[in-house]
Amino acid sequence: MKTLSGIPASGGIAIGRAHVLAALAVEVSHHFIEPEQLDAELSRFDAAVELARTELAEVRQNLEHDAPTELGAFIEVHELMLADPMLTVAPRSLITERRYNAAWALSTQVEALAKTFEDMDDAYLRERSYDVRQVGERILKHMTQDSAAGQSARPADELGEDIVIVAHDIAPADMLQFKETRFAGFVTDLGGVTSHTAIVARSLQLPAVVAASDATTLIHQDDFIIVDGHDGRIYVNPDAATRERFARKAAEEHATRAALGSLRHVPAVTPAGEAIELAANIEVPEDVDGAVEMNADGIGLFRTEFLFMGRKQLPDEDEQFSAYARVVLAMAGKPVVIRTLDIGADKTLAEEVDLQAVVAPNPALGLRAIRYCLANPEMFRTQLRAILRASALGPVKILIPMVAHEHEVDQARAAIERAKKELKARGEKCAANVPVGAMIEIPAAALILDRLLPKLDFCSIGTNDLIQYTLAIDRADAEVAHLYDPAHPAVLHLIEHTIRTCKAAGKPVSVCGEMAGDTKYTERLLAMGLTSFSMHAGCILPVKSIIRGSAAAAPLAQPMANTPHA
Repeated sequence: MKTLSGIPASGGIAIGRAHVLAALAVEVSHHFIEPEQLDAELSRFDAAVELARTELAEVRQNLEHDAPTELGAFIEVHELMLADPMLTVAPRSLITERRYNAAWALSTQVEALAKTFEDMDDAYLRERSYDVRQVGERILKHMTQDSAAGQSARPADELGEDIVIVAHDIAPADMLQFKETRFAGFVTDLGGVTSHTAIVARSLQLPAVVAASDATTLIHQDDFIIVDGHDGRIYVNPDAATRERFARKAAEEHATRAALGSLRHVPAVTPAGEAIELAANIEVPEDVDGAVEMNADGIGLFRTEFLFMGRKQLPDEDEQFSAYARVVLAMAGKPVVIRTLDIGADKTLAEEVDLQAVVAPNPALGLRAIRYCLANPEMFRTQLRAILRASALGPVKILIPMVAHEHEVDQARAAIERAKKELKARGEKCAANVPVGAMIEIPAAALILDRLLPKLDFCSIGTNDLIQYTLAIDRADAEVAHLYDPAHPAVLHLIEHTIRTCKAAGKPVSVCGEMAGDTKYTERLLAMGLTSFSMHAGCILPVKSIIRGSAAAAPLAQPMANTPHA
């Protein structure tokens, strides 16, 4: 028996035979072309791009009606990338100007774009590098006549048991080729917990482990494997005792999952009778459908970066309003918290966009989030006007990311008031009172919270960045990822302090980071006094189950003393 480790991306136990896919990376020849080959090489590139577009369009059109909304949204993301000049025009320039052969030109541009994403501080945006490479590889396969058809799994009736996909990487669209098989879960060499493939796995409730390094090398075709999506371990050809232990766990989880469906329209109330709010985090407007399906109490975090990334021009006010309005209307009167742009100078929008373009020496500590928005007031007010217009359609709250100073809140509020006046002058409607809150994701914000709260209507704890900044750990760095610990006493200390300080001031507070959707921390957060959680829609029912059965009033096993007071 061999035991491999990776990053747990989707909980659950998968047991079956390994179906190992060949590495997705396509070998690319590098050579210069002669002038007379130019037209043929450009035609070859254009044809491959068009074939990739057609392939994705067919996949999207053939999606079953009950397919997760995330799957369709991520296929559309890949389609948008195929329409982006950075992928479809820039390689043509390398062919015509540098005389690169088509495959070399494309792979060069793909690597440059992927590197741009990899250098970003935000984990979600950083993992878009996988999408760039997946789209590039899709084009390359058509260019080299190497389609994914040969990767398809054998029918389930031939196998006689479930299969577990083991791949270097796999695009969400390519997961569909296994829908006719007994597809139990997957393991990849690459990826992260916020990669689109991992998000789709969670929406499908498929156990998954990503970033398992050499899994495709160490696991062989038809090996019997067990994937533990809870702790990130993969057991290859396990002994009888291990098989029996995990078979029992899988059966218990299956029974639990079947029972969760009955909780969809049941309120999240603790045994002591305290009502708990369970909201959803969304990345793109289409995600709201999953929140509605899970009967979420609202949208606790609407990330808006998708509107700004990978384009030549900033989105105008109407485009942004349309996206925000789609979500507000779908939630039918339930609150929607929209976070203003969390982007930094390291996250290049495009050279053509005339904004701050300084490359920060340390992006995590540089010009990002509210700092970036205040440095670009016209862009900021355009977004604020769009959000305020959406507030006329339903309850909307504005969330300011990465606050560390009082003056940032003052300046953000001043920008909101100016945006309101601009709308009034145009005759546009917006709600009279739109609550303004701050993300508590920098330790400094937690420590001066009593000074910030008089200027705020609510707070939302972003545990992902709070952990990173508190422990000086980048969880995407494989060398130190094992030290990224949500349960570190210092992290829990700051979270508890924030919850208690907000409650003492009578200000609502929620947790919208990944801890909110992790059932390992549900009871601990409840014991701290948290009554509002926001998470991926697929996590709502498991968390609700814990809430309804937990002893919420019980004290922490190890109370944290010396709560800091600024």
